[in-house]
Amino acid sequence: MQILPFYVMCDESGSMDANIGDLNDALAELHQEISTNPTVSDKTRFALIGFSTEAHELQQLVELSDIEELPALAASGLTSFGKAFETLHRAIERDVPALKAEGHDVFRPVVFFLSDGIPTDTDWERPYQELLASKFRPHIIAFGIGVAQRAVIAQVATFKAFMGTEDGVSAAVALKEFAASLTRSIVRSVSGATADGVGMSLLVDDHVPGFTSVSLDKL
Repeated sequence: MQILPFYVMCDESGSMDANIGDLNDALAELHQEISTNPTVSDKTRFALIGFSTEAHELQQLVELSDIEELPALAASGLTSFGKAFETLHRAIERDVPALKAEGHDVFRPVVFFLSDGIPTDTDWERPYQELLASKFRPHIIAFGIGVAQRAVIAQVATFKAFMGTEDGVSAAVALKEFAASLTRSIVRSVSGATADGVGMSLLVDDHVPGFTSVSLDKL
C-alpha cells in the first residue's frame, strides 16, 4: 500500500497555556474524523510532536484508527525550534525505512508546524537545514499565531505558510481553524487515490479562515 505520513509539530511553550485546551479539543476532533474514515486512515499515518524547551514525540507515527485518542499537549517552558527539528528529523529517519520494510511505498512526509512565538534558541537553523538536506526531507506547511514573526514562519515553510490575522479572530478560533485545515488536507490528499496510491497528491488549503497567506522566502 502507498502511505502518506503526516507529522504535526505544535508549540507547547508557556505562552500557549491559555489556548492549549482548545488545540487539544481540535486535535481530538481530527482524530475522530480521520480514524472513522477507513479510506483515509488506511493510506495515512499521523505523528504528534510537542516542543517547548525540549521536544517530544507525544504520538509516534501511527494509523489513527489503531489508537483510541491522541495524547494531550501541555504548555510550559521556552520555544526551541532546534529541538523540534532534531526530533522530527530522527522520527522521519526511523519511520520511512520502517514503513518501506513493511512493504509500503511511502510518499514524502508532510509536516504541519504551529508556533505562537519566536524561537528562543539561536542555533535552530542548523538542525532545520540538516533536516532539509536529508534524503527524506519533508514538505512543511507553517502556521504562526500570537507574536510569531512572519519572516520566521516563511523561513520554516517549504510548501505554504500562514499567519494569524489581527482582525478580532481569537487564538482559540485560529487554533481550531489550523486543525480543521490539517484535517481537510489529510482527507483531500488521499481521497482521490486508488487502492495502489495512484492519484495521491498533497492538497493544502490556499486560504485558511483567521489566517493570511505568507509569501515564502526567496533564495
